[in-house]
Amino acid sequence: MVTYALLAIAALSLAAWAERRHARRVRRVARLAFGPGGPAPWTRVAPVVRCVGVGLGVWGALVLMNHDPRAVEVEPSPRAARQLLVVLDVSPSMNLKDAGPGPDKMTRARWAGRIFQGVLDRIDMKDTRISMVAFYTKALPVLQDTTDKSIVANMMDGMPLYVAFHPGETDMQAGLAAAFEMCKGWARGSTTLVVISDGDLKRPPSPPRRPASISDVIVIGVGDPDRPTVISGHSSRQDQWTLKQLAASLGGHYHEGNTRHLPSAVIGGLGMVAPRVSDAIGLREAALVSLGLGASMTGLIGPALLLAGSARTTRRGSAETARRTRILAEGGAA
Repeated sequence: MVTYALLAIAALSLAAWAERRHARRVRRVARLAFGPGGPAPWTRVAPVVRCVGVGLGVWGALVLMNHDPRAVEVEPSPRAARQLLVVLDVSPSMNLKDAGPGPDKMTRARWAGRIFQGVLDRIDMKDTRISMVAFYTKALPVLQDTTDKSIVANMMDGMPLYVAFHPGETDMQAGLAAAFEMCKGWARGSTTLVVISDGDLKRPPSPPRRPASISDVIVIGVGDPDRPTVISGHSSRQDQWTLKQLAASLGGHYHEGNTRHLPSAVIGGLGMVAPRVSDAIGLREAALVSLGLGASMTGLIGPALLLAGSARTTRRGSAETARRTRILAEGGAA
């Protein structure tokens, strides 16, 4: 932060030096540039506006260029008060390309990672740990109590995790059982469970009663729910009914995520999203405001000088001259 401020001050100083030299040159030809009346009184603040705009723009651009929204901004606490537990479907059907809002579809697994990124970006990692259970023909815990969001994001960026399993039928029941076993010893009401799947299962799961440690449940469905795609001799599409039944049995929220991100109301209602992370104006927001304000000040001062930089008497005389010229031209044409 100190480095950014010093660089911004250096840019402001350089701009001030250039404005001073520019002012000396403009002073010699002021009457030619602005008319007999010279420049308007308000134009004296134009150099200051430009210098301040450059400083604000440089600071905002530097902060945004080096800002990582997934980085841990605070030192994680030795004891986690919150847990985020992800149950991820990694079956081969998750690699079908029928997901995403645009015409250029991506795999279900990659789009699921894009949706989940909205949750990762808003988690307060000071008091939160992330664990993940992947399931296909069985369940495998792949992450436990990590504080690094980048590891989670990389694992959900289309990585073919199904190669770690023997081929067969997708068993979501095993994934839920492994997740419940993992979190049953955690503090009461401390865990948010996120299940991500296309619902392409041989038989729907019958989950046991969720542990007391789980406070929130979100079931995210990916894959085209209307148009099936053939894989391994059968048609695969998002089974909304199965996923809705799962969400209802777990007392959670189902989100049809094949084309839409999670609503802000759902993310904001999670216990691990702290107000200071989700609502307060942070460094990134301040940098955006600074860059926008600085660019506006620098870019708009030129048109303002062009339109209203001359003294009022000069503008009035120019308008009168233009009027007379137009009358003479119309009279000559007649």
